[in-house]
Amino acid sequence: EQPGKTPQPAPRQISQERQRITGLPLYFQGYLSVRHARCQEFRVYWTELRGTMLFFYDDKKAPTYSQKLDISALTSATNVYPDKKGSAHFILMLSNGELELQANDCEDGKEWRGFILTVTKLSVPPDQSLLPGQLARMHEVLKKEKERRITLTNCSSTSVNGKSPPNSTLTAMPVCFYAVSRQEAMEMLEKSPSCGNLILRPGSDSKNYAITIRQELDAPCLKHYKVMSRGTSYVIELEKQVALPSLQDVVNYFVTQTQGNLKPFVIQTC
Repeated sequence: EQPGKTPQPAPRQISQERQRITGLPLYFQGYLSVRHARCQEFRVYWTELRGTMLFFYDDKKAPTYSQKLDISALTSATNVYPDKKGSAHFILMLSNGELELQANDCEDGKEWRGFILTVTKLSVPPDQSLLPGQLARMHEVLKKEKERRITLTNCSSTSVNGKSPPNSTLTAMPVCFYAVSRQEAMEMLEKSPSCGNLILRPGSDSKNYAITIRQELDAPCLKHYKVMSRGTSYVIELEKQVALPSLQDVVNYFVTQTQGNLKPFVIQTC
C-alpha cells in the first residue's frame, strides 16, 4: 500500500498560529515576489500585511514566517508598472533602503500598493484605477489600523504610569522567535552561526517559551533556558529568577547581560 500523506494543518489552525506568533491583525495577503536592492533575482513568498509589517512565508501553509519587514517608516511607493511578461512591479522607498515587489498582474499590484499606503500613511490613496470594492476594504482596514494605534498609545501610557504592560496581541514577537523544537533550534544555530546565536522558541508544553543559545567558548556550548508566562510577566528560570514585562525584554536581557556576545538569530536571505 502507498503510505498515507502527512496530515496538513487546517487553514484556521494556520491562521490562529500566525496570529499568535505575529501578534498583529491581518489586513491583506497573497503571493509576492521580493527583491532587495543588493539582490539580482526575485524570490516568491506568501506574503501577509499585518499592522505595518510585511511577513514573508516560504510556503502558504507554513505557520512561521521566514522574514519580516517593518514598513512603518515608508517614505513613498512608486506607481505600479508592468513588465513584458504581464507581471506588475512597484518599489517601496524605506528609510534604510529600497524593496522591489512584483505581483501577478497590475490589478494585484495596485491593490497591494493601496493597502500598504493605507496602513503606513493612514490614508486611502486617491488611485482612480482602484475598484469600489477595493476602496471599501481599504477604508475598513484604515479604521482598524487607527483603532489599533489608539489602543497601543493608551497601553503605552498605562505602562509608563506603572500599571499593566501592553497586551502581547498588539505587538509583534521578537525577530528571533521561531516555532521550532529544541533540536531544530540547535541545528539552526550550528548551521548558520553568522545569523546570530540566540533563538526564542515555544516551550515543550506549548504554553510557555524557551531560549536556546550557542556560544563559542573553549568549545561550542549550547544552553537552554525556560521562560515562563505568568500573568503580565515573563519569568526566566535562572538561579535567581528574573521577571520582565515582554518577550522582547527577555531577549534584550540576554544580550545586555553578555555585553552583546549573544545576538538574536535572524535568517539572512535575499
